[in-house]
Amino acid sequence: MRLLPVPHLLVTLLATSLPAQQPSLAPTRATHAMVVTIHHDASDAGLAILKQGGNAVDAAVAVGFALAVVFPQAGNIGGGGFMLIRDRSGKTHFLDYREKAPAAASRDMYLDAQGNVIKGLSTVGQKASGVPGSVAGLAYAQKHFGKLTLAQDLAPAIRLAEEGFVLSPGEVANLHAARLTQFPESARIYQRNGDFYQAGETFKQPDLASTLKRIAANPDDFYRGAMAKQIADFESRSGGLITSADLAAYQVKDRKPITGDYHGYRIITSPPPSSGGIVLLESLNILTGYDLPKVGADRSPAQVNLITEAFRRAYMDRGDYLGDPDFASMPLKQMADPKYASAWRKTITPLKPTASADLVRPAGFMPPAPKLPETHESTETAHFSVVDADGMAVSNTYTLNFLFGSGVTVEGLGFLLNDEMDDFASKMGVPNGFGLIQGPANAIAPGKRPLSAMTPTIVTTKGHWYRRAKLRYVLGTPGGSTIITTVANNIISIVDNGLDVQQAADAPRFHHQYLPDELQVEKRFPINITDQLKTMGYTIKRSGEFDENNPGVWGDCELIAIDPKTGELLGGHDSRRDFGKAAGY
Repeated sequence: MRLLPVPHLLVTLLATSLPAQQPSLAPTRATHAMVVTIHHDASDAGLAILKQGGNAVDAAVAVGFALAVVFPQAGNIGGGGFMLIRDRSGKTHFLDYREKAPAAASRDMYLDAQGNVIKGLSTVGQKASGVPGSVAGLAYAQKHFGKLTLAQDLAPAIRLAEEGFVLSPGEVANLHAARLTQFPESARIYQRNGDFYQAGETFKQPDLASTLKRIAANPDDFYRGAMAKQIADFESRSGGLITSADLAAYQVKDRKPITGDYHGYRIITSPPPSSGGIVLLESLNILTGYDLPKVGADRSPAQVNLITEAFRRAYMDRGDYLGDPDFASMPLKQMADPKYASAWRKTITPLKPTASADLVRPAGFMPPAPKLPETHESTETAHFSVVDADGMAVSNTYTLNFLFGSGVTVEGLGFLLNDEMDDFASKMGVPNGFGLIQGPANAIAPGKRPLSAMTPTIVTTKGHWYRRAKLRYVLGTPGGSTIITTVANNIISIVDNGLDVQQAADAPRFHHQYLPDELQVEKRFPINITDQLKTMGYTIKRSGEFDENNPGVWGDCELIAIDPKTGELLGGHDSRRDFGKAAGY
């Protein structure tokens, strides 16, 4: 493909406005295997399983359950997510264990008599929860792809729940969350009924330990046994919607990942009900026509401009067309078409934003967008990446949605329920909790999985009939609607701009999602760059700008790279979270 020329003005801008690079640690190095997570105890749990002879899936299962103990604001057994697996032979699987709407859910369940959204009903409390999928998903992964037993994989999590773990200042601050205080069982477990935990104390969770032991013995108990009855009885007493029948009907979906190419690499990523993969590929397809390093350095105004305009266009398609593939037909082939990307690229003017209100989709590629009757994911998700000694890789993202999910802890079982129902479109054309406008394809319906931005991704070389593709990167992040743009920027920073995985994880972030029409940046993003972007015509929203106590950051990238020359594993843990780590041997 002929790369687009670089206007002289871009070169002049580049020469005067390179962003100051944030200091970054070196990647963690290992020769055999690597686990990278948001919590050091969870990383150690996964590493211990690898050393016991488990493979990457066993380690991922151990991490998933361990995070339910040590990172309850997002790690979970009461939520759901996606696991992308690539085995040593190159075969891939995408396990969809996303939550599902209960049978009692309805399209207008969060609207008042006047048809307006009832604030908070889809985000806090008993009616906010979808049917959890995490236990089913992790158990399915272990049964079909693991080497050890489920009991072995759960042993570290059970130990952490029984014996406890030492709380850091950041973790203590999280436990002060107001939504936990609203619900007696949550306030009892996480806040000692107002006698808040202090940094350095050991946090034990005996109810959760008992629940994990029951899951280790028989995970089906969660969905069809005595535990399912406990959950359903609690829901009935407290006004929730999840029933025994809902739990019994839950199934994990083993879906085919979607793939695309970018500058000599193969991108393997998430299909719907994740919007992440196809929006990622559409964005990268648009950017394929540019020689970004010649346009500017990483995070330079010229690069940010082109990348932002690609995001704007891909997110426009996200809102109009995407939903649960079991309920909606989606134009994925058209969205991934390089000719469509080329047509979009012709609408981009370097150094100038296109107002979202003026954006017109190229004709001749997509079906008509559904008509919306009105005009009008969470930052607390957890991602972890694993590579084992045989080259099997796992990229897993799962969530409760907002911080501590719905805030509701199931009595006697010690785990929090999600508030994933907010990821549906509560009302057509009205933004959800992350400001995303969503169409009819993501309307609430019984048994339906809400659209997600979670984007677990694996990058390989491009294989040929005479040469097998080789694993290069495993990546992902939390961050709600910003997940897709963060993963895209990680790939661009590494593949185009030559950053290592630690530098990519630590780089300041920017995001555009079509509506609202604003370029969002982290508080740490260089002021001189945002000032030049404002001069171009962008409306800038700086995260946490007016709150000195807010760090103004989002996401938590957990990245692994494989050195193509030595085969060494390089782990990059996001420096925004000081209690996580990359662990290898």
